[in-house]
Amino acid sequence: MRDVAIIGIGHTKFGRAAKTSIELFSEAALQAIDDAGVELKDIEALFQGAALPGFEEGQVMPAGFSAADLNLGPIPATRYEGACASASVAIRDAALWVGAGEYDMVLAGGAEKALIMGVPFATRTFAMACHAPTEGPAGLTFPGVFAMAARLYARNYDLPLDALREKMASVSVKNHRHGALNPLAQFYNKLGDLKVEDVVKSKMVADPLTLLDCCPFSDGASALVLCAAEDARKYTDEPVYILGTGQGSGGPLSKMEDLTKPVSRISSAKSAFKRAGLSPKDIDIVEVHDCFTIAEIIALECMGFFEWGEAADATAEGQTESGGEIPVNMSGGLIGKGHPIGATGASQVYWIVKQMRGEAPKGNQINPVPEYGMTDTLGGDFGTLCHIILGRSKK
Repeated sequence: MRDVAIIGIGHTKFGRAAKTSIELFSEAALQAIDDAGVELKDIEALFQGAALPGFEEGQVMPAGFSAADLNLGPIPATRYEGACASASVAIRDAALWVGAGEYDMVLAGGAEKALIMGVPFATRTFAMACHAPTEGPAGLTFPGVFAMAARLYARNYDLPLDALREKMASVSVKNHRHGALNPLAQFYNKLGDLKVEDVVKSKMVADPLTLLDCCPFSDGASALVLCAAEDARKYTDEPVYILGTGQGSGGPLSKMEDLTKPVSRISSAKSAFKRAGLSPKDIDIVEVHDCFTIAEIIALECMGFFEWGEAADATAEGQTESGGEIPVNMSGGLIGKGHPIGATGASQVYWIVKQMRGEAPKGNQINPVPEYGMTDTLGGDFGTLCHIILGRSKK
């Protein structure tokens, strides 16, 4: 397998968009192509994440129409659906195809336009990523799933629920503060001065999760240009290399031994570390899937950044801040930046690349510039997990 590099990145503003999802993807893709300094004719294939376009706009098969909108010609264009991990799975497959030598340069990313559905319908369609025969009839939606995970976490570690709620609120405070500094974030210039009590006292959504424990519905797109690493420096002085990836699959919640220790996430992260030849101690920055505050805490333990039962305390103590043990979600994460589900994985990679270039928004850039970064993307209720490890140099 050849080494693979990212040479171009693009990202729309997250929030409510007037453009269609295909137009949003084209906006991000053209930014990425321009950033890479390549031409449209250089792109040999398109890998696009899109979770719910049929429900949102009555548009299925968006990848082919995106290729047409970008005038890429009759190249292979494939849609990837892994719920919220759709773009990460698309990027992983793109890297594998380039690594295998089938293509030398490709476009990968994702787009979503969830806000057009409205909250009730969006909640219903998102929940379709749960196990339909058993979880749908029980009325489960994702806030309910992670509310159960929070209660289980409190029980597992003998932690009073009110104390856990305050520690979870630290995740929201941190990520909203970062999102308020990010011009492309949904909550740019908003909610940057939240306090723990503001999160705890906000509207209850699924006990013990309040509104400010939850990420928003969002529109947006992000895209990357990938090429064979041997060619990367023809186009940029600052390529970022894909050092390792992992992907894992879960099953019905009824067959999971412990919601706070999903095997799909643990195995995917281990696979990425093994392929990169790195460990959690080597990673300088991480973008994790904080769809809910408890989700960030669970993710950090599953990935090995903290021991079981320690991430909640570590977050409250500031260990996931810039300058802490492991800076987490400096972009704002899903909670502060927004969560257009088909685009989220590409957005996470985009912001790690920005950090590695020293180009992150003022106040969010970590110093020194990180050498290794990692993304964690969750689809459904642990049904699809994907991890990508990035580096400024080939290890």
